[in-house]
Amino acid sequence: MNFVLTEEQALLQDQVRGLLERRATPESLRKLITDQAPWSPELWQDMAELGLLGAAIPETHGGVGLGLMELCVIAEELGRAVAPVPFFSSVCMAAEAIKLAGSEAQRAQWLPRLASGESVATLAWAEGSGAPPTATGAAGRPALATRIADGRIRGHKWPVPDAGVAELGVVISGGDGGPELSVVDLSAAGVRRTALNGFDQLRHHAEIVFDDAPCERLTGASGDAVVRELFDRLAVLEAFEQVGGTESALYMARDYTLQRFIFGRQLASYQAVKHSLADILVMLELARANAMYAAGAIEEERPDRHRAAATARVGATQAYEKAARENLQLHGGIGFTWEANCHFHYRRARLLALNLGSQEVWSDALIDDLARADASRAA
Repeated sequence: MNFVLTEEQALLQDQVRGLLERRATPESLRKLITDQAPWSPELWQDMAELGLLGAAIPETHGGVGLGLMELCVIAEELGRAVAPVPFFSSVCMAAEAIKLAGSEAQRAQWLPRLASGESVATLAWAEGSGAPPTATGAAGRPALATRIADGRIRGHKWPVPDAGVAELGVVISGGDGGPELSVVDLSAAGVRRTALNGFDQLRHHAEIVFDDAPCERLTGASGDAVVRELFDRLAVLEAFEQVGGTESALYMARDYTLQRFIFGRQLASYQAVKHSLADILVMLELARANAMYAAGAIEEERPDRHRAAATARVGATQAYEKAARENLQLHGGIGFTWEANCHFHYRRARLLALNLGSQEVWSDALIDDLARADASRAA
């Protein structure tokens, strides 16, 4: 397993970082919050022109044809910048779902629109529960009340990320043979969207009510296996987003403590501050290594890919939450104000900690997978 980016991946990283340094500045983020804008269409268009939206979509379907690791590189840079675009919802969640569960005809129909940025999509899976449809252990698997009958879907999904700007929804519903995936036009009759108030003002959510809305089942694959594969991929992609945010928050804290003086001494010179930053750095490097291993395990379809994804998710969640919290604390009183940039990462860290199910949910998944592996070896 290679834990270093290839030359091509490093070039991609530099390209994305350069774009975000120009287009996702703290000033632009504050303006979006002030204007109550759900996203930055200008940044989205720039990303489309660079081919970033179709990075992991096959060339035959309008994409660039890169792999999961390249998509992870982009996710990490977006996390570093707290970028105000529906990349995770549309490119990671919805596009990956269609790739895994759609037929060849359905992929040809929907993926080019997502790769070009012509359409924005999202994945509607939650029904108020914090546990994904693959959850095990103490969290338990949530029952999906949303159902499909005669080409119509009925149910209630909330919270759904970026549902206010998405034209297309990939919906996970309950079925007799396990979870099913379908595509729904969110502007169609029978679909009602209501904006929700969220803690992270740069990533908006909504609730969606489906009242016999027309839908199209994804017919390539369905059931527990494909949904688990999807959430493993999403866990790794989100882990990279959290790694990017962790590094940004760590450097923000480092820079501030180097320039801040207390009682005639540099704040960074105090041993407690050094220890705190060093602890975050260790967590960051472990989280990055776990995430890179998990991405490789999924691409190579290794037997341990499920536990690798859960490990990456848990480690990255812990690292980002600690970095965001300590960054705010080390800034002192100003860290609680809009003048400081700490709140961008603090809010995003809290959101991502629950976005695909809580840390406890993924810890349960890891424990269960290890227990199954032990039982298999014993047998």
